[in-house]
Amino acid sequence: MSHEKQYTTHLEDEKVMPQEHIETAHTFDPESLHTTAKKGANTQLDDAARLLQEAGGHVEYTPQESKRVLKKIDLFVCLPMCLVYFIQQLDKSSVSYAAVFGLQKEANLHGTQYSWLSSIVYIAQLICQPLSSYALIVFPVKYWVMFNMICWSVVTAVTCVAKNFTGLIICRLFLGCFEATILPSFVLITQMWWVRREQSYRTIAYQIANSFAAIFGPLLSYAIGKATEKSDVLKPYQGIFLFMGCFSLGLVPLVWYLMPNSPTTAKFLKNGNDRLIAIDRLKENNTGTKSSVFKWDQFWETYRDPKTYMWAGMWFCAACPSGGFGAFGGLITKGFGFDTFTTILMQIPTGAIGIFSLLVCIWITNKIKMRWPVLAVVVLFPIAGAISLTQVNHKKTGGLMASYYVAYLFAAIQPLLISWCNLNAAGTTKRVVTTATMFGALTIGNVVGPQVYLTKEAPLYHTGLYVDIACWCGEFILVVSMGFYLKRLNKKQEARRVALGLPANLKDISIMSTAEADAYRIELEQLMAASGANKDMLSEGAFDDMTDFQNPMFMYVL
Repeated sequence: MSHEKQYTTHLEDEKVMPQEHIETAHTFDPESLHTTAKKGANTQLDDAARLLQEAGGHVEYTPQESKRVLKKIDLFVCLPMCLVYFIQQLDKSSVSYAAVFGLQKEANLHGTQYSWLSSIVYIAQLICQPLSSYALIVFPVKYWVMFNMICWSVVTAVTCVAKNFTGLIICRLFLGCFEATILPSFVLITQMWWVRREQSYRTIAYQIANSFAAIFGPLLSYAIGKATEKSDVLKPYQGIFLFMGCFSLGLVPLVWYLMPNSPTTAKFLKNGNDRLIAIDRLKENNTGTKSSVFKWDQFWETYRDPKTYMWAGMWFCAACPSGGFGAFGGLITKGFGFDTFTTILMQIPTGAIGIFSLLVCIWITNKIKMRWPVLAVVVLFPIAGAISLTQVNHKKTGGLMASYYVAYLFAAIQPLLISWCNLNAAGTTKRVVTTATMFGALTIGNVVGPQVYLTKEAPLYHTGLYVDIACWCGEFILVVSMGFYLKRLNKKQEARRVALGLPANLKDISIMSTAEADAYRIELEQLMAASGANKDMLSEGAFDDMTDFQNPMFMYVL
């Protein structure tokens, strides 16, 4: 694909977003569009664009061939992502399980030291974000993920020898360093492999793996606790750390075998036109796949984009309660009067709640083709549950557990945020930096979350619950505001396309179902023909590594 196929606006003074008033052109002028495209867009072609160019710029394939390639992608990309996310959650949550088995007493923890064992993980993740962002652009993503997975597995296993606060916090510090890259990596991988109608389901898939860890982890901890209860060699909390780390290491060879680097190099796409089909499918996104050059203009654009700060606020408001509930959930329920082993088992339904809520939410989301209304409704449930926890008589165990489980619907908030925000940025550097910024806000929230659960307030933890309620209220306001803001941006994008001679009221094919997309393409051909344009013009700049601000064909997902 040549540089002349890149898109941008023809407005002379536009740096970031189009002006409010745009002079409308009445005819479509491809040459004018191509000439002005060079001015605002990056000239570094995407890796995928290079391969398509070498193949003649186009590949023919049937819907059946596209489905066959998609199944391969799900097996070799989505499956290892689910495994890695499952393992990461087990390793990260091991300290919560260990706490139920007396970690504080055995390691002589006092004051806020246990809270810091959770917070330090996220402080390390925050510090490591710049390195992680740079590494995701310049290094093959598979090798970067595998390096970190091996390292955090070793760290988890080694944590079993830590017998005091100093040893534990050093291990947790390194755990955070090596886990820092996983969520940003997976957001980038999702954008590299699937069209936007498919991304939500794949994002939810590895988030559901997270919820399975919430079911599997307590069962494992229960078994390990029983096995080591009378051991003279290992205490229960040590056995949990050792087993979780070794289990993680045991899955490394399988993940290494399955996980590819990108559509341009994946070995499982070497047959026939599979690689070109995998790349061509992504044209609808208008986000590209992955460029291996860090682009400073995209970096600065990220921080001139109001969405960046709104996303960051949403992630903080989601993470702060998550950090507190995640670290203190077991202690909260133990305070209801349960013994150690019953407390562990009472955590199992939280995983089932997470799975059920995610499946229902993503089904509704794809049905109505909108994210923000679903997310706004979900946020109301943890607000209600947390308020109930502060009001229900602490002797009424049934009411407390019901309130706790309703509040645990917060587990759906972060996955839904991930599946929403990663659809609304384009350009490799901008996507990575945006994700890193949001993840930075998430880590800050996870640092703050455990700190507001005060030891002196155990087992009620009212301060922590009140802070969580405030965060979820802020989340609701930000979600609704973002929905209206993205709608406004789409109107601006439409005005830019009309100014270039394209028809108004174009729809986003990338979020339609396959059947809806096929039906709309017929209507689209008629609309484009009436404007004197070819429908392929809408995606010809898809692999030119342009940002959403530079590409007038980009459509924001509400």
